[in-house]
Amino acid sequence: MIIFGIDPGLNKTGVGVIEVAGKNLRYVHHSVIKTDSKTPLVYRLKVICNEVVMLVGEFKPSYAAIEDIFYSVNIKSAILLGQTRGSIMATLLNQKVEVLEYTALQIKKAVVGYGKADKEQVKKMVEILLKIDLKKSLSDASDALACGICLGLNLTGFMLEGSRR
Repeated sequence: MIIFGIDPGLNKTGVGVIEVAGKNLRYVHHSVIKTDSKTPLVYRLKVICNEVVMLVGEFKPSYAAIEDIFYSVNIKSAILLGQTRGSIMATLLNQKVEVLEYTALQIKKAVVGYGKADKEQVKKMVEILLKIDLKKSLSDASDALACGICLGLNLTGFMLEGSRR
């Protein structure tokens, strides 16, 4: 079964694709969808959603995990992130992909074993678990793969408390 992990962002949205076979997780693909900050919001969302549709067509996932909104001091950033997440979730659902949400704490706990792990610890565990070498500049892709791993562990029987469908 193919699953997506998505780290949403208006500037950069990370997408990780993994395969779940029995209790094994296998790396398939990762990418970062980038938008131009000078482009109006609706067109940036269109770019992200079109790319998600293309990736769904290519990899045909059954499930997608998307990182839940975190606490933000900047209200405008939180609203933009909410719009991005909503657009991605609606796009996935329209493509018949089941969507689940996980908090950053749940993702870090699933991947690293510690909910307050830093980005470098998460990246290193993603590399170990999926037997890949990620480039230093791909933290969005690393976070997306971590989100996918979290869902993969959930689907293979390592249930996480507090996951929402």
